[in-house]
Amino acid sequence: MFAQLRKNPLDSPRRCGNSVRRRGNQKGLTLVELIVAFTIMLILSSMAVPLARSRVRVERERELRYDLRTIHAAIDKYKDFCDAGYLGAMKVGTDCYPESLEQLVEGVKLANNADGKKVRFLRSIPPDPFTGKREWGLRSDQDDPTSTSWGGQNVFAVYSKTQEKAPDGTPYAEW
Repeated sequence: MFAQLRKNPLDSPRRCGNSVRRRGNQKGLTLVELIVAFTIMLILSSMAVPLARSRVRVERERELRYDLRTIHAAIDKYKDFCDAGYLGAMKVGTDCYPESLEQLVEGVKLANNADGKKVRFLRSIPPDPFTGKREWGLRSDQDDPTSTSWGGQNVFAVYSKTQEKAPDGTPYAEW
C-alpha cells in the first residue's frame, strides 16, 4: 500500500540531465509561446493600421464637405443680402459677391441702419482639413470653373488647396 502512494521520481517534472526542469511554482511563458503571441499581435496590428488610416481619411472628407457647404452658404447669404439692397451700394465688378473671405467674418454694415450694425456671415474661416491651414483656393464668378488662379474680382467659390485625391481618383480641389 505504501508503495502505491510513493511516486516514482522519474514521473516527476524534475528530471536531471538534458530533459526540461520545470517547477510547479514557476510562472511565465516559454520562448515558443512568446513568438506565437507576438506573431498574433503583429497580424492584428497590421490589419488595424489600414483601417485607422481609412477612417481618418473618411473623417477629413466629411469635414471638407461640411466646411465647403458652410463657406458656400455664407457666400450665397451675402449675395442674397446684397441683391436685396441690405448692404447698400457695392463695389463695381464684384457682382454682389464678397471681395474676400475675411469680409464674411468681419461683417458688413447694413445700409439702412443708423446704429452701424454689422451682419456677419461666418464666425471664422474654417481650416482646410487636409492642409490644416485657413487658406482656401478662391474663384471669382469671372474665372474658369476649373481655374486654380484667382482673378481677384470677388469670391464666388472656394476649393481645397491640397494635391491629394479621393479614393475614386477625383482631386479634392474639384469638390
